Amino acid sequence: MYMIEDIKAIFDRDPAAANIFEVLLYQGLWAIWIHRAAHLLYKLRIPFIPRLISQVMRLLTLIEIHPGATIGRRLFIDHGCGVVIGETSIIGHDVTIFQGVTLGGTGKAKGKRHPTIGDRVVIGAEAIILGDIAIGDGATIGAGSVVIRSAPAGSTVVGNPARVLPAA
Repeated sequence: MYMIEDIKAIFDRDPAAANIFEVLLYQGLWAIWIHRAAHLLYKLRIPFIPRLISQVMRLLTLIEIHPGATIGRRLFIDHGCGVVIGETSIIGHDVTIFQGVTLGGTGKAKGKRHPTIGDRVVIGAEAIILGDIAIGDGATIGAGSVVIRSAPAGSTVVGNPARVLPAA
C-alpha cells in the first residue's frame, strides 16, 4: 500500500523522524496523499474538483502540486514549504525533494513542458528545474541550482546556471 511505503520512506531518509505520530504531521506526506486523490480525479477528466483539491492542499501545506503531475512511489518532500510541481512533471520512485524546489515550465507552450525526474534523485533546497528536460536516475541537484538542461544518471549538478560536476 502506498501510504505505508510513504511513511517508511520518511523513516528511511529523515534522521529527525522520531515516531509515527510526528511523521503523520509531515506536510509533505499530506501533500502527496492529497495529490494522489486529485491526480486520480484529473485522470478521470473530472473538471474543476482536482484543481480545487490541489489549491486547498496548497493552502494547508504550502506545497503546490498540479493534479496532472505524475508522481512515483515513495516520494519524500522534506520541509516542503514553497515546493511547486508543474502539470506535466513526471517524478520517478524514491525521489527526495527539499524546501522551495520548483519543477516548472518555461513558457506557454502546450504539451510536455515540465521536467522528468528519474528514480532515486535528490533535489536540494531552492533548486529550480525548468522545461521539458530529464534528470537521470540517481542524480543529485545541488541547493539553489537553476537547471535548464538535462542531466545524466548518477551526476551531480550545481550552480546558476547549473553545470554537471566531473565524476570523482
